[in-house]
Order: sequence, then structure tokens, then C-alpha cells
Amino acid sequence: MQFSQNSRVWIYQSNKELTDDQTQQLQQQLQEFTQAWTAHNNQLKAGAQVKYNRFIILVVDESQAGASGCSIDKSVRFLKELEEQFQINLFDRFNLAYRNGGNIFSVPRNEFEELIKAGEITADTVVFNNLLQNIAELQTKWEVPLKDSWHVQLFGKLLAE
Repeated sequence: MQFSQNSRVWIYQSNKELTDDQTQQLQQQLQEFTQAWTAHNNQLKAGAQVKYNRFIILVVDESQAGASGCSIDKSVRFLKELEEQFQINLFDRFNLAYRNGGNIFSVPRNEFEELIKAGEITADTVVFNNLLQNIAELQTKWEVPLKDSWHVQLFGKLLAE
């Protein structure tokens, strides 16, 4: 399914990496959900993708029908069910993801700070900006160096030390 660059996105990050089997199962359930997802009885042009066995990306092209509060609530309820089923946490905004070599890790904020102090995370470490609004931003601002992300507002002083 093709989506416009202005299509709305929501990114949910798991606190742990899923297995390939879990990811496949999750992708199937997300596909079923998005095919049935509605807002005020209007079918949403929606899709979902699991990236890197860790991130769930929901997309809605609002040119046909916009995601309403009720439809967003439906997606949150569905994601809460997935959390239980897969024993993961998708709503911890202080769980921060970064790349180290070819691997992706996620750690709590306090551990992220310790990794900066230890020099294991630097201004050039690639982090994941899950606060994006649309596909255009997803393609250009999702995986960025720490120095170019919102993270620098929280950790900039540590990086300067």
C-alpha cells in the first residue's frame, strides 16, 4: 500500500528485541488490525510495520479519513493487548534506543546517561527519534546522530563534559 509523505505515523518501541517468529506473528496481527481499523465507521487507509524486531510503526493516510480520538484509542487498546501477549512494554517513553555497530539496544534513561558518561554513547551515536509526525520525517529524521535529535536537549550537558 502506498502512503503520502504527509501520512501520520506513530512509533512504538519495544523494551526488548522480539524473535523472528514473534515479529512475523506480530506483523500478521498488525495487518489484521489495520485492515479493520475505522474512525467513525469510515475505513482508515492504514498500515503497520515491525522494524528491526523492535519497533511498531502505524501509518494512517488521513487524506481519505482522519484518525479520530476513538480510532487512536482503539489502536492503544490493541497495542496494550500485544504488550500482554508478547510480554513487552511499548509505552515507556524513557526507554531509549540506539545503534552500536550493527546492533540496536534499548535502555532506560538512567542507563543511557551512564553510557554517555562512560563514552560508549557519543554525539555521533545513532539514536531513534520516535516522536515523528509523518512518513517524510520517518524517512529523514528517525535514525539520526544523537547531536541532531531531541535527545540532545536532555543529554547535551553530559556530551559536553
